[in-house]
Amino acid sequence: MIEIQKKLSNIFYVLLSLPATAMGFALSVQISALSWILVTQFGLDLHEMGFVWAAGPIAGLIAQPIVGFISDKVWFLGGRRRPFIIVGGTLAALMLLALPNIGVINDALSFDNLIVIAMVIALTLDLSINVSFNPTRSIIADVTPEGNPRTKGYTWMQTISGSFGVLAYAIGAIWGNYFLIYFGVGLVLLFTIIPSLFIEEPKALVKVEDESEEDSASKTDLIAFLKISFANAFSWIGVQTMFVFIIAFITQKMNPTPDGATAEMIKAIDLKTGQIISVSFLILNAVGALLPAFVLEPIAERIGRVKTQMLSVAIMSVGYFAIAFFGSSEYSLYVLMGVAGIGWAAIVSLPFAIMSEVVDKSKMGYYMGMFNLSIVIPQLLVSLAVGLIVQSSVDKNIVFLISGVTLAISALFWMFVKDKKTELN
Repeated sequence: MIEIQKKLSNIFYVLLSLPATAMGFALSVQISALSWILVTQFGLDLHEMGFVWAAGPIAGLIAQPIVGFISDKVWFLGGRRRPFIIVGGTLAALMLLALPNIGVINDALSFDNLIVIAMVIALTLDLSINVSFNPTRSIIADVTPEGNPRTKGYTWMQTISGSFGVLAYAIGAIWGNYFLIYFGVGLVLLFTIIPSLFIEEPKALVKVEDESEEDSASKTDLIAFLKISFANAFSWIGVQTMFVFIIAFITQKMNPTPDGATAEMIKAIDLKTGQIISVSFLILNAVGALLPAFVLEPIAERIGRVKTQMLSVAIMSVGYFAIAFFGSSEYSLYVLMGVAGIGWAAIVSLPFAIMSEVVDKSKMGYYMGMFNLSIVIPQLLVSLAVGLIVQSSVDKNIVFLISGVTLAISALFWMFVKDKKTELN
């Protein structure tokens, strides 16, 4: 075991965060470039695009618990998470490399069907990212003690990963999507393979409860796990509603298309709408990247992780309600998205630390996969149900009203979750 891991130094927490950062960066590249390539180069319509983007959540529903369960049981290449991280990272990097070379691959295979090749590459990329997230998160729980060191592991994960996510959007905006893709290929390979070779995993994951208390502890853990999952799910309904449908709010409230607009005017309006969305997401993600390790972790150490999570989500709810009622300009939107970023910083970091301490440590990968259902089911729900509500509503304030209400419900659910008290190491 290397010295920085023995001492749990900040450098080790950075190293431990890099595999999750690689998957997060690959996801950012996918968000920035995948739809753009499939639409502009290959002419996929919205229905076909919906099929491609639905693959990720569906893969998460099925594959993450399976991969988690298998990774709990195997030991290969000196680790239980290491093989999945290396294989998943390599596959994700190869699919990123394939994205701008779909035509070359099609010609080499003499397949003469660009759409099919594009779909296979896009789906494989989505699957590799979605499945690989499990071991990159599970390994943090495997190698950190319970209590503040575990919280620190997940908050550092989000700070490092979130910072590189912001970098991805900046690279795409400055140098374009092609540069972003090739940069992403190298980063994903380096950040998955190199850290995996230095992080030493424990060969046995043993539950600490004695045999006489095992059944009782298992039931208590399950109840706690379900409470955390429900609280997390309502957070993601609110966040995903905003991510998907903010364009409807901005188009109606800030940048409407006037009657009789020319094609040039419409193009300029569309570009302005895209700019507002990009800046809004940049601010949200910048706050979400900076706060976890430097603000939320010290606060959580003082008042507890659950209370920190509850307050952060409540602040995000207030921010969304404020956008619904007072977000009449792009500048007020930017300020309030910064407020909402407080909740975003907590949602993508603290729940993993909280959940990891109420489940059987020998089944961490499986439970991490099951916990992912509290993220992907809300994503599917938003796409299938919330979209119909937003589409039929005359006033697009409904986007942030739904987000605000579901986040308030999440904060209420967090009140019923107990913070596990552990001795700090």
